[in-house]
Amino acid sequence: MSKTMLDHTKSVLKKVSFDANLFCKELEKAYKVLLPYELEELTQWLMSYIIEKPELKHCVIRINS
Repeated sequence: MSKTMLDHTKSVLKKVSFDANLFCKELEKAYKVLLPYELEELTQWLMSYIIEKPELKHCVIRINS
């Protein structure tokens, strides 16, 4: 079974979450390539993911602006 682009994006974001700058860049890329329904799911995932990593919150705010 192949990975969807959304799954790939989540995987990449998890791997770069140690660096807020990389996380922001990868998140920006994701918002350019994902389909609208994938973006909705990614946004929901992000909201739960950043609870444990508050240092990444500014990336999500920047994207949603």
